Amino acid sequence: MTRTTPARPLDVEALFPELAAFRGTTTRLHPRPGRPDASASSVGGPLLWPADEPWPVCREAHGRGYGRRPADIHRRRRLLASAWAREEAPGPTDAERELLDELDREHHVPASDTDPLPLIGLAQLYRRDVPDLPAGPSGCDLLQVFWCPFDAHGPGGYDLAPHLRWRRSWEVGEVLTVPPRPLVVGADGYVPEPCVLHPEQVVTYPFAGLLPRELCARVDTWEEARAEEAERSADGSRPGPPGYQYDLSVPPGWRVGGFASWHATDPYPMDCPACAAPMRLLLTVDSTEWDGGSASWRPLEDRDRPTHRWATPTGVTVGRSGELNVFTCPADPGHPHRWSIQ
Repeated sequence: MTRTTPARPLDVEALFPELAAFRGTTTRLHPRPGRPDASASSVGGPLLWPADEPWPVCREAHGRGYGRRPADIHRRRRLLASAWAREEAPGPTDAERELLDELDREHHVPASDTDPLPLIGLAQLYRRDVPDLPAGPSGCDLLQVFWCPFDAHGPGGYDLAPHLRWRRSWEVGEVLTVPPRPLVVGADGYVPEPCVLHPEQVVTYPFAGLLPRELCARVDTWEEARAEEAERSADGSRPGPPGYQYDLSVPPGWRVGGFASWHATDPYPMDCPACAAPMRLLLTVDSTEWDGGSASWRPLEDRDRPTHRWATPTGVTVGRSGELNVFTCPADPGHPHRWSIQ
């Protein structure tokens, strides 16, 4: 099934004609639970990985011997989904709650802080499927994304550790069918559910704080006036008026290309560490496909589905339900990537 973004509630270029010069596109990936194979773009699906190539691992020193088992996480999600899907008496029974508690247990495994830790395959994207996916280095057509299942990296010991691998899909011979997996993970949000993708290219505009100062000020003034008007006339029966940030510029959810949101921090430069070129957004990994603040982006095909059950299909959580923005160098996609968490 395709996914279709509703028309925007307002024509933002009619309100601010200067925005036409900043118009861009982004490809919403619309991941939904399914059974992808290695020949397909997916989130959490099997990767087209050569059988004779070492699987990527984390070698940074941090605790990795205590956590939840990935198989338990998948089983818990299936159990909950089945329980809430029942027409009669939806929700887990007492016996199911006991099993859920058991599946929530953390376990010790024999691992030192420096043992090679298999990364989790988060997603793979073929250029043929994703209009806004840029060309990889040396003609690569397939992007594979991994991360470490513990947030214990960087100077503060709390950062994520994304890892990108570009490849030419036609050069892969025998495919690895059973990749190594971590015995335990630091949190269930690191373990994606297998999802098929329904890519859709939509129009997008920059985060307001990255617009020219005068235009940004006009957008802010417009939003403040609409919010004050809505507060004066609010009766609690209608959602608030559309705003630039959450309804007219940057869509929520997993997506490729376009503009990054900087809603949790002030924007800061993302320059290539190898050549200092300004970097571009490559991929956004989001904890939700939509929420109460971005409900206008909910696809038409999902409009009757409740947010609390349908807006988190991948099971992935970034930080405290935020998003991970991965940036790439436009001059050379082989240069190291950077990322921000919002």
